[in-house]
Amino acid sequence: MPKRAKELTAAAVAKLREPGRYPVGGCEGLHLRITPAGTRLWVLRIVVGEWRRDVGLGNFEDVSLSQARDAGRDARRAVKAGIDPAPPKLAPAAPPKARHLFRDVAAELIESKKGEWKNKKHLQQWQNSLDTYAYPLLGDMDVADIKLTHVVQVLQPIWSTITESATRLRSRIEAVIDYATVHEWREGDNPARWKGLLDKVLPAPEKVSKPGHHEALPIDDAPAFMKAMELVDGVSALALRLLILTAARSVEIRFARWSEFDLQKKVWVVPGERMKAGMDHTVPLSDQAVTLLGSIPHMAGTEFLFPTNRTKKGQPIKPISDMAMTEVMRRQGLTAVPHGFRSTFRDWGGDYTEYHRDLLEAALAHVPENKTEAAYRRLTAVQKRRVLMQDWANFLLPPLASTRPSAKRQARTPATPPHEAQ
Repeated sequence: MPKRAKELTAAAVAKLREPGRYPVGGCEGLHLRITPAGTRLWVLRIVVGEWRRDVGLGNFEDVSLSQARDAGRDARRAVKAGIDPAPPKLAPAAPPKARHLFRDVAAELIESKKGEWKNKKHLQQWQNSLDTYAYPLLGDMDVADIKLTHVVQVLQPIWSTITESATRLRSRIEAVIDYATVHEWREGDNPARWKGLLDKVLPAPEKVSKPGHHEALPIDDAPAFMKAMELVDGVSALALRLLILTAARSVEIRFARWSEFDLQKKVWVVPGERMKAGMDHTVPLSDQAVTLLGSIPHMAGTEFLFPTNRTKKGQPIKPISDMAMTEVMRRQGLTAVPHGFRSTFRDWGGDYTEYHRDLLEAALAHVPENKTEAAYRRLTAVQKRRVLMQDWANFLLPPLASTRPSAKRQARTPATPPHEAQ
């Protein structure tokens, strides 16, 4: 019985370059013949009657290994049936289908719209929102492969927290996929379409329930908690400490990128796409916040300050989840939630200091209720809030040379009331 040739892989066969005849296995008698000129040919050795002969199955460049094996098996079956097989005419292997990555299609669409978008900020908002929320999951996917479940995975984590930004993001994803469809890079329904698709999965933006009361840590317990947190390891604990020092929202912290921080000027500019009001928000950084930021390691391959360690191999690095900081608090035996620290900050400012209410609201990036307040907010320079945020940090983590203020109101000159600021 003839010895059966080892079944080679396509990759192993592709590496064969020296002139000669190589059995490739997978079909008895199938060889790759390489001529002295370097031409590679598929050859099947068969016996018809008393004669041994070779049947050519095509060029290596035109016929794949699997096609050659299939053709060889067909030829051998013909021989067994008493038929002298003619050289099989095989169609060349189809060239690999061109891939159109979502990020590349988006870049092409944005480039095509530059002439229409007179406002540079509009262009930047497009790029920021896709870069922050869409690209981590969709960026390296072929647009032809994107399905409803993928779009929901992108939108669901932010749909109830920054609904306005999430709806704009949905519209932008829909536009990118529409662009791909028009260019015949994908077929079928647009999975980012609202009517008839996403409206069956996500609540209507106008019906998204507004956040209710978030359980907060009592003011006087906050300094001890912050001190205890210095002993807790992990990315989520670092994120929670920065959230408390800046009185920021969870989504603002989780998706924070190094490029948003200027540690020399001690400011953090949160892009409008992550803000509930949809506008950029400048956060003055206290000394304690700058020190904390200096202790956070930079992970290679990502701009996120707080990347998750649960990213699957080969997948883009994502930021920590919405529950990561809550889990840190649960492990400390607390029922309060991260968002509740904004209430703790507001209560401290209102009960323990003489800071103006509108300055406190500006620090929380709350939307002004009227034009008078809006005018006042424009006058609340970063420097005014810098003093406020430094006092808050000193309350939480007193400098070594000072002692933490008690529950007595700190002596602060009230900020100028709105009617005097006009």
